Amino acid sequence: MSLIGIAIGSVDVPLGDLVAALFGGGTATQRTIVWNLRVPRVLGAIVAGAGLAVAGAAMQTVLRNPLGAPYTLGISQAAAFGAAVAVVFGFGSAAAEFGSIGPYLTTIAAFLAAMVSTVLILLLVTYRQATPETLILTGVAVGSLFTAGMTLLQYFASDTEVAAIVYWTFGDVGRAGWPHVAFMGLVVLAGLAYFLSNAWSYDVMDAGTATAKSLGVPVESLRIRGMAVASLLTAIVISFVGIIGFVGLVAPHIVRLLIGGTERHLLPITAVVGGGLLVAADTLARTVLAPIVLPVGILTSFLGAPLFIYLVINGREYW
Repeated sequence: MSLIGIAIGSVDVPLGDLVAALFGGGTATQRTIVWNLRVPRVLGAIVAGAGLAVAGAAMQTVLRNPLGAPYTLGISQAAAFGAAVAVVFGFGSAAAEFGSIGPYLTTIAAFLAAMVSTVLILLLVTYRQATPETLILTGVAVGSLFTAGMTLLQYFASDTEVAAIVYWTFGDVGRAGWPHVAFMGLVVLAGLAYFLSNAWSYDVMDAGTATAKSLGVPVESLRIRGMAVASLLTAIVISFVGIIGFVGLVAPHIVRLLIGGTERHLLPITAVVGGGLLVAADTLARTVLAPIVLPVGILTSFLGAPLFIYLVINGREYW
C-alpha cells in the first residue's frame, strides 16, 4: 500500500521508475516527486494513522467503552479551536517576530488547546471518579464547546482567515515535512512502547475493576496515565496534520473483530491497520478527482460515521 501511495497521484510514477528514484536513479523530476512530495506524505500518513489508532485503542481499553476515541472525547475539536485562535489573532502572519518557533505557532496553539481538553477529562477521572459513560458524554460536550468557540471566531474572521481555519480542520498529511514526520514517529513509538509495557494490566482490567484490584493492578493510576499518554499522542499528531476523524475509532474495532482484544496483539496490529487506512484514504483523496487533492479528513469521516452509528446501536456484541 505504501508503494502504491508513492507511485500514484496527479503525476503517476511507474513502478520501475519509482524503484530507481528511491535509490537515486530516474529523472530529476521523478526524484523530486518521490523524495520531496510522496515519501514524506506517505510516511506522515503511516505515522499519523498509527498514532491515532493506538490512542483510540488505548482510550477504549482504559475507559472500557467502545466509543472512546480522540474525536469523540473532544480532543480533536479542541485542537481545531487552538489553530483557529492562532489564525485569527495573526500568529501565523507575525511568525517572523517569534524566531525559530514562528512557523510552528499554529501547531503549538493547536497542541495547547488539545491538552486543555485532556486536562478536563483527567480531572474528571481523578477527582470525580467519573464512569466511562460520563467521560464520553463529557467529551461530546467539550467538543461541542470548542466547536462553538471556533464558529464564533470564524464569524468575526476575514474571508482569508476563515479559509485558513476551514482548510486546517479538513486534515492534510501533506503539511507534515520530514522533521515533523520524524518527531511524530518518535512520539508514536514511545506511546506504543508504553502501552505494550502495560498490556497485561490492561487485559486484567478488561475482566473488571474488582478483579484487577484483587490482582494488584493500580486501576485508577493506570487509567489516568493511559489517558494522559493517549491524549498527548493524539494532540501531537493532530497539531501537525490537522483533524483526521474516526481513524482512532475505526482501526481498533476492525482489529478487535479480526483477532480479539488481547492487548499485546491488539496494539501493534492496530497501529499497522491505522497507518494502512490513512495511507489508503490519502491515496484515494489524491487520485479520485486528480489533479484536485481532496482533504483526507473528509474521506475518513465518510468511513467512520457509519461505523459510529453501528457501534451506538449494537457495538457491545463483540466487545
